[in-house]
Amino acid sequence: MTRPDISFEFFPPRNIEATFRLWDTVQALSPLGPRFVSVTYGAGGTTRELTRDVVATLHKNSGLKVAAHLTCVDATREETLAIARQFKDAGVNDIVALRGDPPKGANGFTPHPEGFNSSIELIEALREAGDFTIRVGAYPDKHPEAPSATADVEYLKRKFDAGASEALTQFFFEAESFFRFRDECEKAGIDKPIVPGILPIENWKGARRFAEATGTKIPAWVIEAFEKAERDDRQDLLATAMCTELCNELLEGGVDKLHFYTLNRPELTRDVCYALGVTPDNKLENVA
Repeated sequence: MTRPDISFEFFPPRNIEATFRLWDTVQALSPLGPRFVSVTYGAGGTTRELTRDVVATLHKNSGLKVAAHLTCVDATREETLAIARQFKDAGVNDIVALRGDPPKGANGFTPHPEGFNSSIELIEALREAGDFTIRVGAYPDKHPEAPSATADVEYLKRKFDAGASEALTQFFFEAESFFRFRDECEKAGIDKPIVPGILPIENWKGARRFAEATGTKIPAWVIEAFEKAERDDRQDLLATAMCTELCNELLEGGVDKLHFYTLNRPELTRDVCYALGVTPDNKLENVA
């Protein structure tokens, strides 16, 4: 089996302890040679400045290609594009362009009166700004706000038509979810790369809540397996085995790239990568 290309998602720290955990995560995973790493925004754009600072620091000190998340939430068009220019000025030309989650307590997404109404408008503006590699989100299981799974595919096609070059999917539990989505995208004429998003489950209760909030289908066998693993105190063993098996099925089905949602906890991601034959091939210097 061919060694897959991998990438990792990190989130910006909110305190000193979280800062050390982020750097420990970077130190642990960067030797695996990711093609890029991404840094998220918080819900409602709450970590906009932190994301900018972390992206600039990683780009300057790590030697990694860094992709910065950029959303439409709670900002004017000019403010959003100003952040994009700051990324470019720092040498970062890779953007993950998303509509973004609304702030906690908000009843759905409400565009800023002077802001972007959708990720498509953001993508078009970034394309016009020039010289950005633009990645977008995709949803193998129906997005909670989408009227249908077909609408998700059609909307992804519009993102590519607007200027995106690659999609990173929401996580899922069964390879068939991704393959079904990939087939529907091909039927719709999408020929750009769609990279499966992989979540090694560090915390089952948290992962289940997130899956339910994002419309990710949870098979009954997954629930039963984790309930039993919790009783036997074997959650990490189950999570590693389940994630490795999922990745193997994807690779056997023709996937050659995987994007890992690390949650700034590197151990399971690293173990899964090792099991897939992705082993250290470089060293990171001068990160702190």
